[in-house]
Amino acid sequence: MTISFVGGGVMAEALIKGIIKAGIATPGEIIVSEPVSARRIYLEAEFGIKTVEMNIALVGGDELLVLAVKPQTLPQIFSDFKDKIKEQRSVVSIVAGATMETIRNGLSHESLIRVMPNTPAQIGMGMSVWTASNRVPDADRSTISQILRTLGEEYYVENEGYIDMATGLSASGPAYVFLFIESLIDAGVYLGMPRDMARKLSLQTILGSAELVKQTGDHPAVLKDMVTSPGGTTIEGLTSMEKSGFRSAVTNGVRAAFNRSKELG
Repeated sequence: MTISFVGGGVMAEALIKGIIKAGIATPGEIIVSEPVSARRIYLEAEFGIKTVEMNIALVGGDELLVLAVKPQTLPQIFSDFKDKIKEQRSVVSIVAGATMETIRNGLSHESLIRVMPNTPAQIGMGMSVWTASNRVPDADRSTISQILRTLGEEYYVENEGYIDMATGLSASGPAYVFLFIESLIDAGVYLGMPRDMARKLSLQTILGSAELVKQTGDHPAVLKDMVTSPGGTTIEGLTSMEKSGFRSAVTNGVRAAFNRSKELG
């Protein structure tokens, strides 16, 4: 299984690491097109893969082609690859906001897979939502599913509209969680805790709470009620957060990111 990457950034690196670790492809079967020489040197030294400077080196292959670039780079990618990709070759896009139609028209190609991963994929704890066109062979679908599982969890959808929703929720979501973590830590410091203590308490509280929801399968509201005693400290804190619009702030933030994803597409 040979796999080519257009772009050698952080997410491409996470994919390469997972692919090699899982034995899906050997380092010798992976090639990356990356214009930044320092990045090429790093990838070759770290993973033993082949890198090239120009996209033209990837044009004629039969292997899986992964587009791992920023949205603003797409016009150049389209210029390099349009009408040059073999019909049977599957193209995988992890470009934020770029719809299947945009990729299809830009490349004049039909065998397409669109993936929306998130940054915890860097440590194998990611969430990737993906879809595929009807022209993608079952073997390539199976390979992509296997590759995405090396990054964490994967979720296939038939309706591409869910990809934009996932962009607003799971792809942008880590930033919301980081903001919440930062806020919890600062709250502890505000109360008088040492910052390292507030950090440790906040991180373990979030990790443990997420794992409890996952393992029990209970609705978060049920678990929340278990912590919330009548007239106690937790209900006091929750009431204050609700008065400040906590729930609506989260909903509005996800909706804003979703709308922006559609605009970018």
